[in-house]
Amino acid sequence: MTIRFSRPRLIDETDPRYRAHVEQMKLLRSNQRAIRPPRARDLFGGEAEAALRDWLAQQVALSERRILEYMEHRGRQAITKYRELDAVWIPDPKTIHVFEIKASMKASSLRRAIRQLRDTQTILRMLFPRVHTTILLVDTGIPQTPEEAAAQLAEWIARHPDRQPPTEPPPTLADVLANLPQVRQADSLAALPDNPDLVGLIRFSVDDIIALAGAENLHLDWDEDEEEEEEEADAEPGETARYVYSSASESDDEDSPLAAALRKALRDRAEG
Repeated sequence: MTIRFSRPRLIDETDPRYRAHVEQMKLLRSNQRAIRPPRARDLFGGEAEAALRDWLAQQVALSERRILEYMEHRGRQAITKYRELDAVWIPDPKTIHVFEIKASMKASSLRRAIRQLRDTQTILRMLFPRVHTTILLVDTGIPQTPEEAAAQLAEWIARHPDRQPPTEPPPTLADVLANLPQVRQADSLAALPDNPDLVGLIRFSVDDIIALAGAENLHLDWDEDEEEEEEEADAEPGETARYVYSSASESDDEDSPLAAALRKALRDRAEG
């Protein structure tokens, strides 16, 4: 099914319509089952995001307008959605730079980040002629060599002798980047590509985040079992649900708008 976007607005968190949406979702979720406490990796991801947002703010003037409201059209459905952008820089009225901050131990998470940025770029091009995108990747254990990847697989098999092992080792960062020709790795903001059709990538280590935020301000005690729950189809560590519905024009008249909105929000979160 072809997906179309329309009516974009770039707003901040004080926007009345957005605030009404947030309160509505809080009310809907209060009637659901309790959500499990966040894992240490989840908390670290949020802390890393805050640290890198501060790092960016020291170099460029970040905008408070980092909530993207838009209409998504799927067939006969038209749904208002909100997408929280990790960091936004608007250097001039015709140019916007969007940063996606992702903490992950899987190189394959880059593919998901690029899918998110591609949709964001499509929507924002209705507002800005030039839309630059950059991924700030916090590497929490991505294998850098085939030997490291093989060691990770062997360690997993040793921990789980009763389970079916993966068919191959996890890909290295180089493996994934080899199949993403639109990505350009850089070591600084100044070295990012000037072509908005390319996606910039700056990699940070856990030590880099510790240097920025201080170990005492980070959750660094991760359980081994937490690693297994980080799957590409799910939210990456530190990432909240970015795709949430506020209203819907439903073809199914038997569904109440609120019930439909919540169901679609949960389904969208599960699909990533």
